[in-house]
Amino acid sequence: KEGKKSVLEGVPKGLPSLVKAYRMQDKVRGVGFDWDNEHQVWDKVEEELAEFKAELDVNQERATDEFGDVLFSLINYARFLNINPEDALEQTNKKFIKRFAYMENKVKTQGKQISDCKLEELDIYWNEAKQI
Repeated sequence: KEGKKSVLEGVPKGLPSLVKAYRMQDKVRGVGFDWDNEHQVWDKVEEELAEFKAELDVNQERATDEFGDVLFSLINYARFLNINPEDALEQTNKKFIKRFAYMENKVKTQGKQISDCKLEELDIYWNEAKQI
């Protein structure tokens, strides 16, 4: 039986992209392809953000590519800090749902719908929801 041709062969192709990125980075860490410290990883995040910003109004395809690099580098930073990015994002999703539901309820008690409100009004309710 032939051995693996790549360290990354063990990462299932069908994984969601966020989980796949985390697993790939963890795999290559196992063979020594990793940063020495979190500051280097954060520097990479900032570099990727700058590259993304530079492409925003220039080239949509390259901006999309750079945005992927931003996400990949942030996932790597999370891994470096022992934060599971999937769990962190799900926690944020739940927080967003709770806050948005608060806004919807506040608007409903006034006999309106979200689409009837100006962003400034919604922002007040959003900030209230953050205090709960």
